[in-house]
Amino acid sequence: MIERTLEIAAADGKTDAVLYAPDRGRHPGLLFYTDLFGVRPENRGMAKRIAEQGYAVMMPNVFYRYGKPPFVDANFQWGEPGSMKIVQDLFNSLTGSLMEKDAPHYVAALLDQPEVTGDRIAVVGYCFTGAMALRTAAVCAGQVAAAASFHGGQLVTEAPDSPHTRVAKVKAELYFGHAVEDPIMPPEAIDTLNQTLKAWGGRYQSEIYEGARHGWTVPGRDIYNQAQSERHFEKLFDLLKRNF
Repeated sequence: MIERTLEIAAADGKTDAVLYAPDRGRHPGLLFYTDLFGVRPENRGMAKRIAEQGYAVMMPNVFYRYGKPPFVDANFQWGEPGSMKIVQDLFNSLTGSLMEKDAPHYVAALLDQPEVTGDRIAVVGYCFTGAMALRTAAVCAGQVAAAASFHGGQLVTEAPDSPHTRVAKVKAELYFGHAVEDPIMPPEAIDTLNQTLKAWGGRYQSEIYEGARHGWTVPGRDIYNQAQSERHFEKLFDLLKRNF
């Protein structure tokens, strides 16, 4: 397995990234966008597992405007004022418009890697970056063959540039795996997203993972659901196999 640290261009500077790929040959590329807690051992392990299936996986630090990971430590407590300020600052460092500015740079950097074949890639986002996966598929429509969001939050908002408004521009196959009782993607938001997808007319799946709460895919968190995380890998691999 190849593991290489990169420094790549982004819209407002440079950011670090890590690339995983099989030892030999060239492979379809996948952009892996982390959840709000950034690049860390748990999602590195997830990226390696995907690479082992025959993909070149690049994981950029999408929060480079905020800083370099780790962003939280053992003292982090959800709801504690200092901890929540970190969360809010991370959110503020990557607005929807900034996601769309950065996305073409990440796609270009991945396609430029010697381990990557073809002229189209896939993208997957988790939690906060589920929206970034969708936005990437929209702004780089000609270069993205497949995009997936797992426990993606705020895919439907009242903002004029809500992520779901970007669906019409997408040419990729889309997949959405939703959590249950998710305060940042409640049932009414899922319904709106599904109506948008149906009107779009492209290839997609949108489903709820029974018993899986927001953040269920990533090991090391108290809401990790191993059985449903395995299912998420199966769905992601199926999506990739259909498109590469």
